[in-house]
Amino acid sequence: MPDGLALLHAFPLDHTMWARQVEAFGGTIPVVAPDFPGFGGAADDRFPPTTDGAADAVADAMTRAGIDRAVLCGLSMGGYVALAFLRRHRGRVLGLVLANTRADADDEAASDRRHALAARLRSEGNVLAEAPPPLLSPAAPATLVASVKAIIAAQPAEAIARASEAMAARPNSLGDLPTIAVPTLVISSAGDTLISPPITRTAAGAIPGARFEIIPGAGHLSNMEAPEAFNTLLRDHLRRCGLPT
Repeated sequence: MPDGLALLHAFPLDHTMWARQVEAFGGTIPVVAPDFPGFGGAADDRFPPTTDGAADAVADAMTRAGIDRAVLCGLSMGGYVALAFLRRHRGRVLGLVLANTRADADDEAASDRRHALAARLRSEGNVLAEAPPPLLSPAAPATLVASVKAIIAAQPAEAIARASEAMAARPNSLGDLPTIAVPTLVISSAGDTLISPPITRTAAGAIPGARFEIIPGAGHLSNMEAPEAFNTLLRDHLRRCGLPT
């Protein structure tokens, strides 16, 4: 099977957040952008709603798409899943892109906030549709803000609740970073208030040979707010991993 690119989505969105990347690379290399369990209508009971379950769902999607190894590009929650994939399916990882994400586990306060959100989602429905977290910079165009809200609104409240609990329960991956032996690109963005560049830079510094880049201006969803800059970095990294672009 050929090698390709796997795009792992952020919370609380689905695979459609990667539209500009699928458009840019899908005509040249095999690309898969799977939904994690419960998102985007992907209600597959084979995979539990955990970061490990999401990693196994990604491996299954790669196999079904005929992809043997992939450059895993995970943003935010997708980065947590990429690190879980590395632990569970290391031989299928051709390279890594960790964007706007972190490797440490939640502290007690962050975990409590995630569980409180899950409880609210179950009692009130998808409250994030109209009041999402600060995923974009204040300068983001209104059309993009509306697009992000629409993607969030399409997700079932229970899927978001389970993902919130999964992130609260994810293990600390800092100890895994020095073991990464594939080409790795770590991306942050200057306007990310959810996972700031210093946090991302710390993770990059623990990965042997990792490249660290900051996209100016963009907020947390750097691939959507600055797709040209993101795609330039991703294209260069795919070439570094031996994939044609």
